[in-house]
Amino acid sequence: MKILAIIALVTTLLFGVVDINSASKSELMGLKGIGPKKADAIIKHRRGKCFKTVAGLRDVKGIGPKFLEKNRKNLKAGKCRGRRQ
Repeated sequence: MKILAIIALVTTLLFGVVDINSASKSELMGLKGIGPKKADAIIKHRRGKCFKTVAGLRDVKGIGPKFLEKNRKNLKAGKCRGRRQ
């Protein structure tokens, strides 16, 4: 599991922005402050309703303004694929 997190972190650093509407669990875990439980919570939330903006992450339990402040430049809310907006 640690190897996957390291790979995700390196990928994030090399390629930049993580799309919160399509990122894998390991990609999400590459962000500062996201572990397996928060990554799962983000994925579960977007299954019901995709994120229109990065600020929409605040609707996920455990994600607050400090997280957004630290990670905003590494996040984007891309197009939804087959989900409600």
